[in-house]
Amino acid sequence: MIRYLPFLLVLALWIYAFIDCLNTPEEEVRGLPKVVWVIIILLFGEVLVGPIAWLVAGRDRRRAPAPQRWIAPDDNPDFLKGLKDDTPPSGS
Repeated sequence: MIRYLPFLLVLALWIYAFIDCLNTPEEEVRGLPKVVWVIIILLFGEVLVGPIAWLVAGRDRRRAPAPQRWIAPDDNPDFLKGLKDDTPPSGS
């Protein structure tokens, strides 16, 4: 079983790079068009050149801004301010 481990690791890296390339938006791909990266990964996957090239140079790995955290309405100052604005005048 251990003799198959290198083959399985190469296959896993090949599949990961291929799926990562397909799921990456076009504007985050660097250097070459996305289609060319897919071809490089598929053609040079057995010798690890394609997948490693994709992981190193193909995708823009800069951190994207974190998505804004959800705030409950009773903790959201903008929501509470909107409630105060909609309050009907009291006293009749």
